Amino acid sequence: MEISSTLLCLNLLLVASITKAQAADVISDALMSLKSEFTDNYNALSDWFMPSNKNPYDEIAACSWSGVSCNNNSTMIIGLDLSKKGLGGQLSGKQFGVFVDLVSLNLSHNLFSGKLPISIFNLTNLKSLDISRNNFSGNFPNGVSRLKKLVVLDAFSNSFSGLLPAEVSEVELLKVVNFAGSYFSGSIPSEFGNFKSLEFIHLAGNLLGGEIPPELGKLQTLIHMEIGYNSYQGGIPWEIGNMSELHYLDIAGANLSGSIPKGLSNLSKLESLFLFRNQLTGVIPSELSKLISLQSLDLSDNQISGKIPESFSELKNLSLLSLFENELSGTVPKAIADLPRLETLLIWNNFFSGFLPNGLGINSNLILVDVSTNNFSGNIPPNLCANGMLSKLILFSNSFTGELPLFLSNCSSLVRIRFEDNLLSGPISLNFGSLSDISYVDLSSNKLTGGVPESITHALKLEYFNVSNNLELGDALPPKLWSLPVLSNFSATSCNISGNIPPFQSCKTLSVVELSSNHLSGNMPETVTDCQGVRIIDLSHNNLSGEIPEKLGHSTGLLLLNVSFNDISGSIPEYNSFRLMDSSAFVGNPKLCGVPLKPCPNSKEIQNELLWVLILCAAVVVFIALAVSGVYYVHKGRKRGQWKTISFNGLPNYTANDLLKSFSSPDFMEITPYPLVSSPICKVTLPTGITVSVKKIEWDPQRMEVMEELIIQMGNARHKNLTKLLGYCYNKELVYLLYDYVPNGSLAEKMLVRQDWASKYRIILGIAKSLCFLHHDCYPAIPHGDLRSSNIVFAESMEPQLAEFGFRFLMQLNKGSFPATQSKMQPDQYTLIKEELYLDIYNFGKIILEILTNGRIKNVTKSIQSKPTEDLLEEICNENEVSPQDSLRKEVSLVLEVALVCTRSRSSDQPSMKDVLNLLSGSNHRM
Repeated sequence: MEISSTLLCLNLLLVASITKAQAADVISDALMSLKSEFTDNYNALSDWFMPSNKNPYDEIAACSWSGVSCNNNSTMIIGLDLSKKGLGGQLSGKQFGVFVDLVSLNLSHNLFSGKLPISIFNLTNLKSLDISRNNFSGNFPNGVSRLKKLVVLDAFSNSFSGLLPAEVSEVELLKVVNFAGSYFSGSIPSEFGNFKSLEFIHLAGNLLGGEIPPELGKLQTLIHMEIGYNSYQGGIPWEIGNMSELHYLDIAGANLSGSIPKGLSNLSKLESLFLFRNQLTGVIPSELSKLISLQSLDLSDNQISGKIPESFSELKNLSLLSLFENELSGTVPKAIADLPRLETLLIWNNFFSGFLPNGLGINSNLILVDVSTNNFSGNIPPNLCANGMLSKLILFSNSFTGELPLFLSNCSSLVRIRFEDNLLSGPISLNFGSLSDISYVDLSSNKLTGGVPESITHALKLEYFNVSNNLELGDALPPKLWSLPVLSNFSATSCNISGNIPPFQSCKTLSVVELSSNHLSGNMPETVTDCQGVRIIDLSHNNLSGEIPEKLGHSTGLLLLNVSFNDISGSIPEYNSFRLMDSSAFVGNPKLCGVPLKPCPNSKEIQNELLWVLILCAAVVVFIALAVSGVYYVHKGRKRGQWKTISFNGLPNYTANDLLKSFSSPDFMEITPYPLVSSPICKVTLPTGITVSVKKIEWDPQRMEVMEELIIQMGNARHKNLTKLLGYCYNKELVYLLYDYVPNGSLAEKMLVRQDWASKYRIILGIAKSLCFLHHDCYPAIPHGDLRSSNIVFAESMEPQLAEFGFRFLMQLNKGSFPATQSKMQPDQYTLIKEELYLDIYNFGKIILEILTNGRIKNVTKSIQSKPTEDLLEEICNENEVSPQDSLRKEVSLVLEVALVCTRSRSSDQPSMKDVLNLLSGSNHRM
């Protein structure tokens, strides 16, 4: 009897062992089946195989595989982490029924596509499901409510479409929900207010609309909410203020309107509030001062008016206060200077006036201060760098007076100073020897005196220095000025500077030298020929004598040498770089001769012309040979190469994969409202939640370097009246340009709607400002190239912006007649830029006439130019309902005059854009 019982027990144990082994086989086989559906280009799952010597009565084989986690005795799989393995393919989901014990499933940072299998919701023991950063598409499947134990659901950065799954709110244990960076549309479900345990929700960067549901205010456990970068209707529900545990609230870039609800002041634990880039109006509620935990407040780029509340003195933890690009006015409260943790103060482009608080900087570690483009007056506060942390001090376009503050010389942390366009006086009291990190200094358009300080030669990181239009600056330039190791731009026009030009030494980085309209004398230093990187030298309107150094013609990058109105003598060196310059660069020197001026006596012009013909023929032969070899190279050996990405300031980090997989969206081929020079521009929402416009260019690999040079210049061109180039993504065959998405239509469309004179003037002035920036503040200048009403678009603030600037010239570099072997821009290309600048001015005049006549005049004809100005003015005043007695008639007359001089047929008769802007700005007493 005992033997029988023993045998029975052994049999039962054997059966249990066999069952266990069979179960192990089922799980391992299921994983092998799952692997067969993957594309594994990096062989990341190389250790997924069944070992031949496996003991069938031992633990599950898969427990030793990478990414697989089992319980302590390896009898069940509880975790599967396949993240960041470069896996792709589409999942059938047929294997998921086997993994019933799975607690954690992580498929993130891969290339999975297709629909998310619904069977994934049969894994009812899951606590964490992470499918983020893939390319799953289609509707998010039904059934997520079956995951009763789920705590984390992360679906960030995919291509899901359709509605957000309302049933997810039925999962009572959920703490994290992330549906950001896809293409979900419709409204946020009101059911999302029913979460019981939710702490984190991220819905940004989708196509959500409708009103934000007030039911979200019921989320009493929520700590972090990001729902921006969508396009809602209406404003911020006051019920949001009921989220008593909220620390972080971000509804930026979301088309919000209305005022900021006072109820937000109830969020007593809030540390970050981001509502920038909306259309919010009204005043800043003083009740926000109750947010005593607040560290970051960004309300920038809205239409908020009124004053900064005095009660903000209570925000003792505030480190970031960003209110720029609004309609705020009044003075800055003195209490702002008492905030002990304030590091960043950004209030530029408002209507603030009065003095900045004198104590600003004493009580806090200020790092960045930008109060530019306001109406501030008085002295610059003396303690901005009291704690030695100040890096950037931007104060331009105000009415600050007095001398430069003494603290500037002791603020070793300073990197950037911009004080231009103020009323500052006295000497440039900067001890550059103490400013070890200073790289950018602009003190132009002030009333400074005492000359450029000798200590500037100790500024070893200085790249940009501008003191132009300080009419009484005077004195001579420091003798070792050009020895600065990284100096790129030195501008001191109209400064009453005298003496000789210092000899050029170690000037490898020098690109722009502007010294026009001074009292410089002596010869141009021969050593200027050592500056091989120089592109612009403007010495016009001085008292220079002697000859132009002949070796300067060897400088391949020289764009402009302007020595007009001096006493230069001799002949202009016979180099192509000089021949391609306009005669205006050399006029006013009676003793100077040669191309492009009058021939020199006894010159051999015929022989020289024949020589140039021969050189041109030789160049054509070389070009043909290079072109043939280039074609052979392209067809023989070109490969696509790896994708690379470059981001400019203003675009969050993204990868090439982020961009490329976004193209699979059905919205990819949605054409934006304005037509373009070449192929259509497409709207794409990056997985990071940012909507951008993308242009594709097929480029020649041999032209990449010169094209990249221009693209980088375009990307660094930042002006509120320019559509931003945010970055680009490229390989050896293609480049995708990423622009800021501007959805508010073009000037061509708005021309059909009658506008008042103030609106028209604002548009004209905005266009002029952007063109002036491109023509005069970018080196080399960037021509728009295709300026027309359909390429003028409107930002969310309805500020006019130029789209597609520089793009036509970029395409000419790609497909033009310049030899592909050139890696840098050549003089003939700069000549083309100059021609394009004249065309911009002409087209600007056409656009003015188009605006003035409500679209009636689209083409400038001889009949318009020959028509009496008074007659034309009368017609335009009638169309704009401006009576003869109206005070605006004078302004209309001046704008018309600007249009007519811009559309003169000869480029030499046209004004520069700087002159145009000065005329237009001077006509507007509101500016």
